[in-house]
Amino acid sequence: MWDLGLSIIFSSIIFVVFKMYSKTGIDTSYAIVVNYLVASLVGFSLSPKSVILTEIPGKPWFWGTLILGVLFILVFNLMAATSQRSGISVASVATKMSLVIPVIIGVVAYNEKLRPLKVVGIAIALAAVYFSSAKAKSTPSKKSTYLLPVLVFLGSGLIDSSIKFLEETRIPKDEFPLFSATVFAFAATTGLLFVAIKPSQDKNKNKFTSKNILGGIALGVPNYFSIYFLLAALQHETLNSASIFTINNVAIVMITTLLGIMLFKEEVSIKNWTGIGLAVISILLVAYF
Repeated sequence: MWDLGLSIIFSSIIFVVFKMYSKTGIDTSYAIVVNYLVASLVGFSLSPKSVILTEIPGKPWFWGTLILGVLFILVFNLMAATSQRSGISVASVATKMSLVIPVIIGVVAYNEKLRPLKVVGIAIALAAVYFSSAKAKSTPSKKSTYLLPVLVFLGSGLIDSSIKFLEETRIPKDEFPLFSATVFAFAATTGLLFVAIKPSQDKNKNKFTSKNILGGIALGVPNYFSIYFLLAALQHETLNSASIFTINNVAIVMITTLLGIMLFKEEVSIKNWTGIGLAVISILLVAYF
């Protein structure tokens, strides 16, 4: 259970770090690039096998890491924007509610059976994203109030579904650290290309400042270990994967909400609490029924 607890802590820290970026003036785009460089280095250093870079392109999961690298950088930027504009509770709910997307893909692509209560859970999940994102003083012109959480929801679900497919069909268990490190490396490469073509008011100004680098390190370490400890928790002998994911997701939603209130004085309306409550109910329905 220590592994699961550590995964929950590190995952919650990610959303707090995103919020801190806006408070400290850290450039999110550049810090996220550094984050993935750090996460990749940590992953390669922890790989149980000797890392031979020239062998990686021959791995059956290699091309999947290219796609996931692009998705990781896009979704992480969306998560950061959601945390900063709508609050860390909104970002965490939108991310964790993506649990329903692999379920839907399983039905469509793999002909898996979907029980009625899971259908109810999926419907509740969509409502949870809406209510948790609602702001009392939002205006019709602020379409990003709902657009960002929805994009995080869809992007996170696509990532989870892709990782599930690759893990089941392409990745040996002892190569997951290497696989993760490679995904992070391609995410960093995509991020570097993104910031290279990103319009800037001052082309000569170095954006990889000490502040942005430290911000990236602060994000990269918990980013890697949130996945590392979750994988370790999934090896637990008495708890099945549905139980692990349920505890993990519900705990992160609740902890990040409380942290948002305590650390950043975020306002949580009745609609938001309703959304969080629906999120918990949805996760339980999807995971257990």
